Amino acid sequence: MGRRRPRIVVREVAKVFRDGAREVAAVAPVSFDVGDGEFVAIVGPSGCGKSTILNMIAGLIAPTTGTVEIDGGTVRGVPPHVGYVFQKDTVFPWRTVARNIGLGLEYRGVSAAERARRVEVAIRMAGLDGFEDAFPATLSGGMRQRVALLRTLIVEPQILLMDEPFGALDTHTKINLHGELLALWEAQQQTVVFVTHDLSEAITLADRIVVMSRRPGRVRMIHEVKLPRPRNVIELREAPEYAREYGDVWHVLGQEFAARA
Repeated sequence: MGRRRPRIVVREVAKVFRDGAREVAAVAPVSFDVGDGEFVAIVGPSGCGKSTILNMIAGLIAPTTGTVEIDGGTVRGVPPHVGYVFQKDTVFPWRTVARNIGLGLEYRGVSAAERARRVEVAIRMAGLDGFEDAFPATLSGGMRQRVALLRTLIVEPQILLMDEPFGALDTHTKINLHGELLALWEAQQQTVVFVTHDLSEAITLADRIVVMSRRPGRVRMIHEVKLPRPRNVIELREAPEYAREYGDVWHVLGQEFAARA
Protein backbone atom coordinates (compact mmCIF):
# COMPACT_ATOMS: atom_id res chain seq x y z
CA MET A 1 0.00 0.00 0.00
CA GLY A 2 1.14 3.61 -0.43
CA ARG A 3 2.56 5.15 2.73
CA ARG A 4 0.30 7.62 4.50
CA ARG A 5 1.32 10.65 6.53
CA PRO A 6 2.50 9.56 9.99
CA ARG A 7 0.11 10.18 12.87
CA ILE A 8 2.18 8.32 15.47
CA VAL A 9 5.99 8.51 15.53
CA VAL A 10 7.93 6.38 18.02
CA ARG A 11 11.48 7.73 17.96
CA GLU A 12 14.35 5.91 19.72
CA VAL A 13 12.07 5.11 22.66
CA ALA A 14 13.42 3.00 25.53
CA LYS A 15 12.00 2.11 28.94
CA VAL A 16 13.79 1.05 32.11
CA PHE A 17 11.73 0.19 35.18
CA ARG A 18 13.35 0.77 38.57
CA ASP A 19 12.55 -1.03 41.83
CA GLY A 20 14.86 0.42 44.43
CA ALA A 21 18.41 -0.32 43.29
CA ARG A 22 17.22 -2.89 40.73
CA GLU A 23 16.73 -1.90 37.10
CA VAL A 24 14.84 -3.86 34.43
CA ALA A 25 15.33 -2.81 30.81
CA ALA A 26 11.93 -3.54 29.26
CA VAL A 27 12.35 -1.82 25.90
CA ALA A 28 15.63 -1.00 24.12
CA PRO A 29 15.55 2.00 21.76
CA VAL A 30 12.83 1.34 19.16
CA SER A 31 11.59 3.44 16.26
CA PHE A 32 8.61 3.09 13.94
CA ASP A 33 5.67 5.16 12.75
CA VAL A 34 1.98 4.59 12.10
CA GLY A 35 0.27 6.30 9.19
CA ASP A 36 -3.09 8.03 9.22
CA GLY A 37 -5.80 5.35 9.04
CA GLU A 38 -3.25 2.55 9.15
CA PHE A 39 -3.67 -0.68 11.15
CA VAL A 40 -0.34 -1.71 12.70
CA ALA A 41 0.13 -4.81 14.85
CA ILE A 42 2.99 -5.38 17.30
CA VAL A 43 4.01 -9.01 17.92
CA GLY A 44 6.80 -10.61 19.91
CA PRO A 45 7.63 -13.00 22.76
CA SER A 46 6.00 -12.58 26.16
CA GLY A 47 7.77 -9.88 28.16
CA CYS A 48 9.32 -8.14 25.14
CA GLY A 49 7.72 -4.77 25.96
CA LYS A 50 4.74 -4.77 23.54
CA SER A 51 2.29 -3.44 26.12
CA THR A 52 4.89 -1.05 27.51
CA ILE A 53 5.27 0.52 24.07
CA LEU A 54 1.48 0.79 23.75
CA ASN A 55 1.25 2.46 27.17
CA MET A 56 3.94 4.97 26.18
CA ILE A 57 1.99 5.82 23.02
CA ALA A 58 -1.11 6.25 25.18
CA GLY A 59 0.71 8.60 27.55
CA LEU A 60 0.07 6.27 30.50
CA ILE A 61 3.80 5.93 31.21
CA ALA A 62 6.72 8.11 30.11
CA PRO A 63 9.69 6.81 28.11
CA THR A 64 13.04 6.69 29.88
CA THR A 65 14.64 8.01 26.70
CA GLY A 66 13.30 8.95 23.27
CA THR A 67 9.99 10.52 22.31
CA VAL A 68 6.51 9.56 21.15
CA GLU A 69 4.75 12.06 18.92
CA ILE A 70 1.11 12.17 17.84
CA ASP A 71 0.20 14.57 15.05
CA GLY A 72 3.57 16.28 15.39
CA GLY A 73 3.33 16.96 19.14
CA THR A 74 5.22 15.13 21.88
CA VAL A 75 2.96 12.92 24.00
CA ARG A 76 2.79 14.15 27.60
CA GLY A 77 -0.16 12.62 29.37
CA VAL A 78 -3.15 10.93 27.74
CA PRO A 79 -4.17 12.56 24.43
CA PRO A 80 -7.90 13.39 24.30
CA HIS A 81 -8.61 11.72 20.93
CA VAL A 82 -7.07 8.32 21.77
CA GLY A 83 -9.16 5.27 22.73
CA TYR A 84 -7.73 2.25 24.58
CA VAL A 85 -9.11 -1.30 24.67
CA PHE A 86 -7.52 -3.41 27.41
CA GLN A 87 -6.70 -7.14 27.62
CA LYS A 88 -9.52 -7.78 30.06
CA ASP A 89 -13.04 -6.69 29.22
CA THR A 90 -13.42 -3.69 31.51
CA VAL A 91 -17.21 -3.63 31.59
CA PHE A 92 -18.92 -2.62 34.81
CA PRO A 93 -21.02 -5.50 36.23
CA TRP A 94 -23.64 -3.19 37.72
CA ARG A 95 -24.41 -1.45 34.43
CA THR A 96 -26.47 -2.92 31.58
CA VAL A 97 -25.05 -3.42 28.09
CA ALA A 98 -26.57 -0.14 26.90
CA ARG A 99 -25.36 1.82 29.92
CA ASN A 100 -21.85 0.32 29.65
CA ILE A 101 -21.59 1.28 25.98
CA GLY A 102 -22.88 4.80 26.65
CA LEU A 103 -20.58 5.49 29.60
CA GLY A 104 -18.07 7.64 27.71
CA LEU A 105 -20.87 9.69 26.19
CA GLU A 106 -22.22 10.32 29.70
CA TYR A 107 -18.81 11.57 30.83
CA ARG A 108 -18.73 13.92 27.83
CA GLY A 109 -22.12 15.38 28.68
CA VAL A 110 -23.93 14.09 25.59
CA SER A 111 -27.70 14.49 25.94
CA ALA A 112 -29.76 11.44 26.93
CA ALA A 113 -31.61 11.43 23.59
CA GLU A 114 -28.44 11.61 21.49
CA ARG A 115 -26.76 9.04 23.75
CA ALA A 116 -29.66 6.62 23.30
CA ARG A 117 -29.56 7.07 19.52
CA ARG A 118 -25.85 6.40 19.24
CA VAL A 119 -25.98 3.43 21.60
CA GLU A 120 -28.82 1.92 19.58
CA VAL A 121 -26.81 2.24 16.37
CA ALA A 122 -23.75 0.69 18.00
CA ILE A 123 -25.71 -2.24 19.44
CA ARG A 124 -27.31 -2.97 16.09
CA MET A 125 -23.96 -2.72 14.29
CA ALA A 126 -22.40 -5.30 16.63
CA GLY A 127 -25.33 -7.73 16.62
CA LEU A 128 -26.19 -7.21 20.29
CA ASP A 129 -29.87 -6.52 19.62
CA GLY A 130 -32.03 -7.86 22.43
CA PHE A 131 -29.25 -7.59 25.02
CA GLU A 132 -29.58 -3.85 25.70
CA ASP A 133 -30.84 -4.42 29.26
CA ALA A 134 -28.70 -7.47 30.02
CA PHE A 135 -25.98 -7.35 32.68
CA PRO A 136 -22.42 -8.54 31.94
CA ALA A 137 -22.73 -11.63 34.16
CA THR A 138 -25.26 -13.06 31.70
CA LEU A 139 -23.04 -12.53 28.63
CA SER A 140 -20.36 -14.69 27.04
CA GLY A 141 -16.73 -13.53 27.09
CA GLY A 142 -16.93 -12.54 23.44
CA MET A 143 -20.05 -10.46 24.02
CA ARG A 144 -18.47 -8.67 26.98
CA GLN A 145 -15.40 -7.85 24.90
CA ARG A 146 -17.69 -6.56 22.15
CA VAL A 147 -19.34 -4.26 24.69
CA ALA A 148 -15.92 -3.00 25.84
CA LEU A 149 -14.89 -2.33 22.23
CA LEU A 150 -18.12 -0.47 21.45
CA ARG A 151 -17.76 1.64 24.60
CA THR A 152 -14.43 2.87 23.22
CA LEU A 153 -15.54 3.28 19.59
CA ILE A 154 -18.75 5.15 20.38
CA VAL A 155 -16.82 8.23 21.50
CA GLU A 156 -15.21 8.23 18.02
CA PRO A 157 -11.50 8.17 18.89
CA GLN A 158 -9.23 9.09 16.01
CA ILE A 159 -6.55 6.70 17.29
CA LEU A 160 -7.35 3.27 18.72
CA LEU A 161 -4.87 1.38 20.91
CA MET A 162 -5.66 -2.28 21.62
CA ASP A 163 -3.73 -4.49 24.06
CA GLU A 164 -4.41 -8.17 23.26
CA PRO A 165 -8.18 -7.58 23.49
CA PHE A 166 -9.08 -11.07 22.20
CA GLY A 167 -6.27 -13.02 23.86
CA ALA A 168 -8.46 -14.85 26.39
CA LEU A 169 -11.12 -15.93 23.88
CA ASP A 170 -11.54 -19.25 22.07
CA THR A 171 -10.54 -19.44 18.42
CA HIS A 172 -14.09 -19.37 17.01
CA THR A 173 -15.10 -16.32 19.05
CA LYS A 174 -11.82 -14.59 18.25
CA ILE A 175 -12.24 -15.05 14.48
CA ASN A 176 -15.80 -13.71 14.63
CA LEU A 177 -14.57 -10.63 16.48
CA HIS A 178 -11.80 -10.17 13.91
CA GLY A 179 -14.50 -9.85 11.26
CA GLU A 180 -16.49 -7.38 13.34
CA LEU A 181 -13.43 -5.29 14.18
CA LEU A 182 -12.37 -5.09 10.52
CA ALA A 183 -15.89 -4.06 9.48
CA LEU A 184 -15.95 -1.30 12.10
CA TRP A 185 -12.44 -0.13 11.22
CA GLU A 186 -13.12 -0.11 7.47
CA ALA A 187 -16.19 2.06 8.13
CA GLN A 188 -14.44 4.51 10.48
CA GLN A 189 -10.76 4.29 9.41
CA GLN A 190 -9.17 4.97 12.77
CA THR A 191 -5.42 4.77 13.15
CA VAL A 192 -4.90 1.50 15.07
CA VAL A 193 -2.01 0.03 17.05
CA PHE A 194 -2.86 -3.55 18.05
CA VAL A 195 -0.68 -5.61 20.42
CA THR A 196 -0.95 -9.39 20.13
CA HIS A 197 1.05 -12.57 20.75
CA ASP A 198 -0.89 -14.29 17.94
CA LEU A 199 0.81 -14.01 14.54
CA SER A 200 -2.31 -15.28 12.73
CA GLU A 201 -4.30 -12.47 14.32
CA ALA A 202 -1.73 -9.88 13.27
CA ILE A 203 -1.72 -11.07 9.64
CA THR A 204 -5.52 -11.17 9.52
CA LEU A 205 -5.95 -7.62 10.78
CA ALA A 206 -2.92 -5.48 10.04
CA ASP A 207 -1.45 -3.43 7.21
CA ARG A 208 2.00 -3.73 8.77
CA ILE A 209 3.48 -5.87 11.55
CA VAL A 210 6.22 -4.70 13.92
CA VAL A 211 8.13 -7.79 15.10
CA MET A 212 9.87 -7.41 18.46
CA SER A 213 12.84 -9.28 19.91
CA ARG A 214 12.91 -10.81 23.37
CA ARG A 215 13.51 -8.44 26.32
CA PRO A 216 14.73 -5.77 26.17
CA GLY A 217 12.50 -5.42 23.15
CA ARG A 218 13.99 -4.22 19.89
CA VAL A 219 12.40 -3.98 16.46
CA ARG A 220 13.57 -7.05 14.55
CA MET A 221 11.44 -6.50 11.47
CA ILE A 222 8.65 -4.34 10.06
CA HIS A 223 6.62 -6.42 7.62
CA GLU A 224 4.07 -5.07 5.16
CA VAL A 225 1.08 -7.42 4.85
CA LYS A 226 0.26 -7.70 1.16
CA LEU A 227 -3.18 -9.34 1.52
CA PRO A 228 -5.86 -7.24 -0.21
CA ARG A 229 -8.76 -5.62 1.60
CA PRO A 230 -11.55 -6.15 2.42
CA ARG A 231 -10.55 -9.44 4.05
CA ASN A 232 -12.80 -12.42 4.68
CA VAL A 233 -11.44 -13.69 8.00
CA ILE A 234 -12.69 -17.25 7.38
CA GLU A 235 -11.54 -17.74 3.79
CA LEU A 236 -8.30 -15.84 4.35
CA ARG A 237 -6.57 -18.67 6.20
CA GLU A 238 -7.02 -21.07 3.28
CA ALA A 239 -5.29 -18.76 0.81
CA PRO A 240 -1.71 -19.55 -0.28
CA GLU A 241 -0.90 -15.84 0.10
CA TYR A 242 -1.75 -16.10 3.81
CA ALA A 243 0.65 -19.01 4.25
CA ARG A 244 3.40 -17.02 2.55
CA GLU A 245 2.81 -14.02 4.82
CA TYR A 246 2.92 -16.28 7.87
CA GLY A 247 6.15 -17.93 6.76
CA ASP A 248 7.86 -14.62 6.02
CA VAL A 249 7.20 -13.28 9.51
CA TRP A 250 7.64 -16.57 11.36
CA HIS A 251 11.14 -16.91 9.93
CA VAL A 252 12.12 -13.95 12.15
CA LEU A 253 9.64 -14.30 15.02
CA GLY A 254 10.34 -18.01 15.44
CA GLN A 255 14.02 -17.25 16.08
CA GLU A 256 13.00 -15.11 19.05
CA PHE A 257 10.80 -17.85 20.51
CA ALA A 258 13.56 -20.43 19.96
CA ALA A 259 16.06 -18.20 21.75
CA ARG A 260 13.87 -18.30 24.87
CA ALA A 261 13.46 -22.09 24.86
